[in-house]
Amino acid sequence: MDNISEKLIFNSDVLASKILKGTVALFPTDTVAAIGASPNHSYKIWDLKRRPKEKPLILMGSSSDQLLNFVMPFALKDAMLMAEKYWPGPLTLVLPFSGKHLDSLNPGKNTIGMRVPGCDLVKALLRDTGPLATTSANLSGELPSLTANSASSYFPDLPLLGPVPWAECSGLASTLISWKSSGCWQIIRKGAVIPEEVDG
Repeated sequence: MDNISEKLIFNSDVLASKILKGTVALFPTDTVAAIGASPNHSYKIWDLKRRPKEKPLILMGSSSDQLLNFVMPFALKDAMLMAEKYWPGPLTLVLPFSGKHLDSLNPGKNTIGMRVPGCDLVKALLRDTGPLATTSANLSGELPSLTANSASSYFPDLPLLGPVPWAECSGLASTLISWKSSGCWQIIRKGAVIPEEVDG
């Protein structure tokens, strides 16, 4: 813990202010540790992770109200039903998106994955920042981090949300499902939860 103590920021509003000014930060979720940035500075995540640009980032928010106003109207009813049942939690919804951050998170596409994590510490941060561009806190192709120390070993120059140790996460990535048409979802990646509404 000593090696990360000087990088810990215990006040979510202080870290939020830094993030909104362009800082990339590390924080816990209910699945794996995350790296996040303001959508306006999401390009920094791709650079830091050495992540291929064809692999999109997801938009993480503190509540469905923060996220679903970006969803295209024709998919909104289905999105609301799924969010009411599974958020907060380890389910990422890939939805038709209408918002200025589309190219910042999924360049050249018209959908964005979004999720509300089941982790009170990061939800407090997200209430202060608004939705953030996020992904797992690891270099591309490496194992995801489950702890603050592990995340900091990948990104030693980034601040972390305190306190530590973070609450234990599941270690399973969120399940990824994509909206296809009214009442129809398709699974993209199996993870911690498999909604009964989804076609395999």
